[in-house]
Amino acid sequence: MAQITNYRDLIVWQKSIKLVIAIYKLTEKFPSSEVYGLSAQMRRAAVSIPSNIAEGKARGSQKNYRVFLLHAFGSGAELEAQLEITKQLPFGKYLDYSEVGSILLEVMKMLNSLINKLKI
Repeated sequence: MAQITNYRDLIVWQKSIKLVIAIYKLTEKFPSSEVYGLSAQMRRAAVSIPSNIAEGKARGSQKNYRVFLLHAFGSGAELEAQLEITKQLPFGKYLDYSEVGSILLEVMKMLNSLINKLKI
């Protein structure tokens, strides 16, 4: 198995980038009144996931890496909550969440696994 030396080699980072794209596509369907509300919050939370993975990996130490993975996991949990809120709002009832939901679930499982492997 090849050693991962760069965050770009991490499958979880690659999938989290796909999640960002899926969130942007979903939030494009939100009403314009949400441009500074849920849409912006969800985009920030999504972008935070690969950003924290990258920063943590670049820090070099396992302890720092784990801390940043925990931040990424927290952003994923934030995104889960925001998706649930959106689903219950009138404008969100008829949107398709299947792609976002499946990618987010996969990313969260992968992050959880990585975090547990790096327990110090």
